[in-house]
Amino acid sequence: MNLFIEGVIKKKQLKIGGIHILQRKIVSATISGTLFTVLLSLIEPNPFGKPINSTGEYLFAVVSIFTLYMMYTFPAILLYGVFTSIISDKVGEFISIKIKRKKAEFVVSAMLHVLFGLILRWFSLCASILFFSTDQIMKKRVRRYTWVEAISSLIISILMWMIASGALWLWET
Repeated sequence: MNLFIEGVIKKKQLKIGGIHILQRKIVSATISGTLFTVLLSLIEPNPFGKPINSTGEYLFAVVSIFTLYMMYTFPAILLYGVFTSIISDKVGEFISIKIKRKKAEFVVSAMLHVLFGLILRWFSLCASILFFSTDQIMKKRVRRYTWVEAISSLIISILMWMIASGALWLWET
């Protein structure tokens, strides 16, 4: 009977931990996804090859490509990144338990993040490394994130996209 109660408690702890992992991953994805989009926009403001001749043109290119990058990279990082990051962490956790080495969890998870990040070569690899780094920083804080924080982080990223889109609209009128 006692083993049964311990099993039920462990299942509930896993379920609760799983939910908090999802919330942390969503916050990590929104932070790293938005940061990745900003950095990519600053580094590659004109992927179509038209020359940029002034600071004004550069700023306009950065803001306009930010809206485009955000529409495509952010959902990919959010959906694919969260899913593969949870898998990477769980596989790393499983292996570290099996071989009885805590450090193996970090190493295996990092390697799987890199492996999953190679889907679009350097582009997604950079996003994957940024996601992993952000998530590790948040994990070290040993804090449980709430759904309000997860949804708020999504709303902040969407608001950034809306502000950039509005700035483009004002700039062009």
